[in-house]
Amino acid sequence: MIRFLQKSGQATKYVLGGLLLIICASMVITLIPGGLGGEVFSGNPGQGVIAKVDGGDISAEEVRSTARQMAQQEAQRYGEMAAKIMPFLIQQETTRAVDQLINRQALLSEAKRMGLRVTPEEVKDELQHGRYAATFFPGGNFIGQAEYEDMLQRVNLTPTKFEEAIGNDIVITKLQAFISGSASVSDAEIHAEFIKQNSKVKFDYAVLKQDDLRKGLHPTDAELKAFYETHKASYANSVPEKRKVKYAVIETGKAEAGVQVTPDDLRAYYDQHRDQYRVPEQVKVSHIWIKMPLPGADGKVDDKAVAEAQHRAEDLLKQLKGGAKFEDVAKKYSEDPGSANGGGSLGWIGRGQLAAEFEKAAFSLPKGQISDVVKSLDGFHIVRVDDKQEAHLKSIDEVKSQIEPVLKHQKGQQAAQKKAEALLKDARAQGLDAAAATQGVPVINSDFFGRKDMLPGLGPATQFMDAVFSEAEKSPADMAPASQGTVVFQLLAVKPASTPTFEEIRSRVEEEFKNERSSTLLSQKVQELSDRAKAEHDLKRAARELGATLKTSDFVLPDAQVPDVGSMSGQASVAFTLKPGEISGPINSGTDAVVLAVLEDQTPTDADYAAKRDQIRDQLLLQKQQERFGLFVAGLVDEMTKAGKIKKNAEEIKTLTKSSEQGM
Repeated sequence: MIRFLQKSGQATKYVLGGLLLIICASMVITLIPGGLGGEVFSGNPGQGVIAKVDGGDISAEEVRSTARQMAQQEAQRYGEMAAKIMPFLIQQETTRAVDQLINRQALLSEAKRMGLRVTPEEVKDELQHGRYAATFFPGGNFIGQAEYEDMLQRVNLTPTKFEEAIGNDIVITKLQAFISGSASVSDAEIHAEFIKQNSKVKFDYAVLKQDDLRKGLHPTDAELKAFYETHKASYANSVPEKRKVKYAVIETGKAEAGVQVTPDDLRAYYDQHRDQYRVPEQVKVSHIWIKMPLPGADGKVDDKAVAEAQHRAEDLLKQLKGGAKFEDVAKKYSEDPGSANGGGSLGWIGRGQLAAEFEKAAFSLPKGQISDVVKSLDGFHIVRVDDKQEAHLKSIDEVKSQIEPVLKHQKGQQAAQKKAEALLKDARAQGLDAAAATQGVPVINSDFFGRKDMLPGLGPATQFMDAVFSEAEKSPADMAPASQGTVVFQLLAVKPASTPTFEEIRSRVEEEFKNERSSTLLSQKVQELSDRAKAEHDLKRAARELGATLKTSDFVLPDAQVPDVGSMSGQASVAFTLKPGEISGPINSGTDAVVLAVLEDQTPTDADYAAKRDQIRDQLLLQKQQERFGLFVAGLVDEMTKAGKIKKNAEEIKTLTKSSEQGM
């Protein structure tokens, strides 16, 4: 199908690498909210099949490939650390990849049932003008059929398979638009949300603190012993098991100091990880945006209003061509609040981040040039390209400083592991002390320690502690990893968990007694404060009588934080339902409790509403669209699961997940 897209002219060659599969994986992730559930296979599924969706297989290899690409995408956030944490990221993404592939197949099945289709022209447009344009149509010219097929072959794709994937993405986008497109927001909903977000209140509030009540508690031994007996079940075996070991540490850091990284090592690693060092094509852009008028109550956009918006944009373009400074025009007239104050700057952008029409202009303009008025679904843009960066592969010299520490660490780990295995073998034959002396490694004898304790020379050592506390008494020497290296150890003694006597934990019992009693007193006292204030119609007087601290707030919005009260979106949101002079019930905020009395309220003005109406409408509409599509997906999954059309192979998933963990 791609052949008819070819144009004349010398093509600029790009290396595709893992870009295509990463983009496909990211499309699925962003399109579909949440994960899909499913039943376990009954019967014997084919080996290597992770799931069946409407009769179609999802293979373990597909999951591994998708998880790897998703991990590579995620790794870009970690810079130099990416290579070290890549195994962890792959393991983390494996489960997500299973769900995402099932999601994709379920939605494609439903789209097919609904009769949604994609045309060759739509696939052509995506390839030529969408996020793949820089790869296959640099400068607007097709790279050529042979190069196109070669680039796809490098990531095990054929043109047919790749173009089918693009078509499927377009179909899913159509399905999402179909389901979400009917969402609408009424003027009443917009106004109600505006009032909710922008109303302000000012109030007095009386504060009671648990710490103050706690300080006044002086329990007797009799009270504490009674508390201990009442809560004795919670103290059962609360003194944890402890163990004593002797151990020797083979430190990875010392092993690293003795290894060398050769140029051949660097080259081999670089060749195997080239995809990590690819820099995508980017442009640094600024824009001036005039919003597209919103649809009316009938769901239609006024053509006259659209024409007026376009005319405004064209007038601004004339000002720029007449010598007006772009930054000044953007600050004064652009309707994008996120960029207007910065002179319209959007910074660096890559393919697939903004509307297709905007991208087409941004990536086709030379540096320093200003576009004509660009129309997109959300309005009219004037785009200026401030800088450009072509897609390229960093040279080995540029990334040498990143690769060398990774290789040094890997080699150090291998050397340390080999030395630890030799030490363990000798320790089992002649004892740890003698074996360690032969290798010149010190042996440390510990006192009794708990699983959460930290031993000298080890640092955090969860795997080591797990190994020690799973050993049987009188077991032979063993080894386990720790943050500093590998530990060869010998279990010496075990002290089982026990229940402490009252005398042994008197201070703990007293602490818990005071916490429980002061919490109860706080609840009682704040209720009394509220009741008394309401009865007397006077919060100040009630606060004075009960020793509460009285404070006054500023005018606050529903998203505010008030000292001693906390978030106004929590229990304190009751303030926005009270009239001036009314008093609240108890409001608990952790270790503090308050009662408040509303002094004044402020309702936002019509001018405020006019300024914020469009923004709130957009927020509510997006929220409704997401909710609607989420409900659709949930219903679809439930229906397909009940019908036996979505089935997971639990054993294969377990095997796949386990293999990804072992790869770490």
